Amino acid sequence: MMGDRDYRSIIRNALDSLGRELRTSIDAKDTGIIHLEEAVRCLRRSYYDRKDPIEEERRGFNELLTGLLTKIGYGPGLGTFDLGGLTLHGSAQLISDDAVMLFRPAADLLENPRAEDMLYLNACMWIYDKRDGILIYITGDRREASFSLTRNKAMFEETVRRVRVFADMIQGDKVPILEPSEDCEQCQYYMRCYARKKETRPVTLAEILGLGKSPD
Repeated sequence: MMGDRDYRSIIRNALDSLGRELRTSIDAKDTGIIHLEEAVRCLRRSYYDRKDPIEEERRGFNELLTGLLTKIGYGPGLGTFDLGGLTLHGSAQLISDDAVMLFRPAADLLENPRAEDMLYLNACMWIYDKRDGILIYITGDRREASFSLTRNKAMFEETVRRVRVFADMIQGDKVPILEPSEDCEQCQYYMRCYARKKETRPVTLAEILGLGKSPD
């Protein structure tokens, strides 16, 4: 027991502080460097993170897994890829047996990998010049599911296209188009994308029932 102290708030604040320390450092003003995580997820979310950020709520220690594995020093470090006028930055958690490995948290075991994670893994194989990659999802109760991928040129070209589109958006202060997905409900910018102005004029019962209207 901790007396009258709100221990849940203490834990939440500690996780938020740790999350900020582990978050990828992005210079919002440097539009010549695009980070891989910005390009593979919703571009509108990445745009708001640069232009008008809202702090993302951390929902549990499992979500800190990626940052922890990146920071402990076993990974290959920050990788870069020259795109001719733009530089792509990306980080893998581990390279083992000449294969790039990424670890991602999951609420439950997945039957198929998330599209943005596959784009990220594939791009890392180009950044680190490796041909094979492994994506590992780990749940809060320590179950894991893994997926393998061989380096794919067409997939990387799609990532490069998204990098260039995002660079154009942030340089021109243009909000990217909406990219609806299952992540929208948990996004801190949800209300910016889906909020609608409420009807303030009261509706009478007669209007609902269609009373008081003259017949045609």
